[in-house]
Amino acid sequence: MPAAARWRTYDETKPIEMMPGVIRRTLVSGDGHTLVRFELEAGAVVPLHTHPHEQAGTVIAGRIIFGIDGTDREVVAGGSYFVPGTVPHHARALEPSVMIEVFAPVREEYASD
Repeated sequence: MPAAARWRTYDETKPIEMMPGVIRRTLVSGDGHTLVRFELEAGAVVPLHTHPHEQAGTVIAGRIIFGIDGTDREVVAGGSYFVPGTVPHHARALEPSVMIEVFAPVREEYASD
């Protein structure tokens, strides 16, 4: 049975500090994907990691260095990126930044937040 339609206000999301200076809020999750907002303080680092999920995102405020599979690029507000599943990636905020990302399939560890 497909997931039911759902809505959430920003106030209904729960801020989770994933690591120093990195706050995650799961905006909504369905059968096939999870939509997440990340807020990074200037200098905050998301260390090199992998996961099986595809990840696509956009920077909606600020500037980050985003590294994918050994290539680093500066991504500014309005820029976007895509990370295939299992590919190593990392991020570092050059200034306070906000990113919206979608993960597919569902990030089960984020979906219940």
